[in-house]
Amino acid sequence: MRSLLTRKTGTAAVGLAAWLLLAPSSAPAHLVTTGLGPVYDGIGHLVLTPEDLVPALALALYCGLRGARISRHAIFVLPACWLLGGLSGTLVDAGVWYPFSAFSFLLLGILVASDLTLPLQVVTPVTALLGFIHGFFNGQVLKSGPGVPGLLGIMAALFVVVTLSSALVVSVKRPWGRVVVRVMGSWVAASGMLMVGWYLKGGV
Repeated sequence: MRSLLTRKTGTAAVGLAAWLLLAPSSAPAHLVTTGLGPVYDGIGHLVLTPEDLVPALALALYCGLRGARISRHAIFVLPACWLLGGLSGTLVDAGVWYPFSAFSFLLLGILVASDLTLPLQVVTPVTALLGFIHGFFNGQVLKSGPGVPGLLGIMAALFVVVTLSSALVVSVKRPWGRVVVRVMGSWVAASGMLMVGWYLKGGV
């Protein structure tokens, strides 16, 4: 009798634990809540969103390969245009077009991997366009959450990430170091190719 009671109690405990683990709860899609306020929520959103963070890092790597002058422009142009695009995104209900991230991966990865020399007059508009479009998508996502303070957090995080990453690459003097950076770019490009293929096959 005691054995049967023990088995039933154990079964009930397992069932209760399973129910607690599997019970539905609110799960915000694509939004990061740090509990530290909307600015930190924006920083967390950038850090935990590869489709935004990787293109920003790839751009920083490319600007670092091009030298300090182009890098100095990028660390100000990218966050500013990202913020401008984000503010526009909070005002317009246009939906989110995710395939752009795949093309960002592909384009920037190719630029880094090929070590293609582009003048400042070309790099700056590319940086501004990248920042504005990605920022616009962020504004679409964050307008129902952290809003403008979240965008300010993203802008601050971008400034730090692009500054440190590009400065690290600028400091690389040995040829093998540049090769390592270019290999990283090839990985980004390969990821972009996979993403483009996924979207073309009807992936969501």
